[in-house]
Amino acid sequence: MPAYLVVEHVITDPIRFEEYRSKAGPLIASYGGRYLTKGNTHRQPEGGHWKPERMVIIEFPDMQSLEAWYKAPEYQPLIALRKQCTSDLDMLFMLEGA
Repeated sequence: MPAYLVVEHVITDPIRFEEYRSKAGPLIASYGGRYLTKGNTHRQPEGGHWKPERMVIIEFPDMQSLEAWYKAPEYQPLIALRKQCTSDLDMLFMLEGA
């Protein structure tokens, strides 16, 4: 069953974040991941207490592929880069599909 990575980014350094995004995208694809949404396109028709700045949903073939991507040695430096150009409020969720 597919698995999903749901991410909220609070970007503090747009230039470095673009570097992260350009390197993470091909690596995500190499693990079978594909973007289902674009950042900054979400809407909140009923408001709410959570005010996300940038949200992305990425689909992977299964949870094993998603976890393999996240734990991949080549992704570890990109995690560090992402954390350098985003807020401590960033959130990542891994979910199994139905």
